[in-house]
Amino acid sequence: MSETPLYGLVAEFDDPTQLIEAARAVRKYGYRRFEAYSPYPIEELDEIIKLDTIIPGFNPLPAMVFLAGLAGAIGAWFMEYYIAVFQFPLNVGGRPLYSWPLFIVIMFEVTILFAGCAVFFGGLLLCGLPRPYFPLFNLRRFASASQDRFFLCVEARDAVFDLDRTTELLEGFHPREVWEVEK
Repeated sequence: MSETPLYGLVAEFDDPTQLIEAARAVRKYGYRRFEAYSPYPIEELDEIIKLDTIIPGFNPLPAMVFLAGLAGAIGAWFMEYYIAVFQFPLNVGGRPLYSWPLFIVIMFEVTILFAGCAVFFGGLLLCGLPRPYFPLFNLRRFASASQDRFFLCVEARDAVFDLDRTTELLEGFHPREVWEVEK
């Protein structure tokens, strides 16, 4: 192993059944930070590779969307109040300067705008995108993950990761090859 930090171990398989068996074993042995790459979706992998790496059962996106929508509604109300009462006070039909029913449409629109932006940018952020560099792209054979090969990557930052044990575990499923991937 070189002096650069290790990203993880990658095993290349010829068929999806080997990949599924290896992913099940990796999950069974307590690994949580691993990913499978295949040229087409494999339903069994969805059950094996669960998205519980941050906090089990917690998805922060709905809270982000709610807070952004709330900020949009409050911001729109303050903006409209300031404009209607201080910046451009117009007495139309004898109504008071602060007439809140007129604010509802704009508040709704800005709430939806902020919530929609939070969904888009929060989703990108939580998915780790944009990611111009990915360590697996350094493997020449990884390009075949979109054509006819199946890969399983166990990340070195996993709490259970041990280089020798993980290599032995992956080689037990008779992959084509097992690589160490550097960051």
